[in-house]
Amino acid sequence: MDTLSLRPWSADDLPLLRAANTPEMTVHLNGPESAAEVQARHERYLRLVADGEALMSRSSTTRGSLSARSARGGSHGRTSPRGRRWFVLPAAQGRRVAARALALLVDVLRGRVGGRAAPARVPRGRQPRVERRVSSRRFTRRGTITEDFRGAELTVNEWVLDLAADSSTG
Repeated sequence: MDTLSLRPWSADDLPLLRAANTPEMTVHLNGPESAAEVQARHERYLRLVADGEALMSRSSTTRGSLSARSARGGSHGRTSPRGRRWFVLPAAQGRRVAARALALLVDVLRGRVGGRAAPARVPRGRQPRVERRVSSRRFTRRGTITEDFRGAELTVNEWVLDLAADSSTG
């Protein structure tokens, strides 16, 4: 198994967002974004990282970038109700990339936000594998909310991990 690492989001990561902006990859997220929306999201990620407002990262191996993670609540220790979101490119799915990258991200968050809770959101009833993954990593389901996302309602289950209580996510 290739060694997986998390690296901060950079100007070179726009192709990763484009690769994930397909009907297959966005079926649970109300569909793909326009090219302009993807560009704006990339610029927002760069700004959030530069301002210390979020931990935006990509998961990589020697074979290239495989996935992306966003974690609101950056170096200033603030957390956002928008929580953590991620994707894994189809070519990397089924290789435990999501589970391994989530464990790496939790380690980073534990060092940055201390004992605060780390939220995650999963589209409700649409991704049972992801629901099992977060519950097996000691996240606790906090509830369900419906929000406007990409111009339509999206219902998500909110999960939270108490970083102070959890010492092992792998």
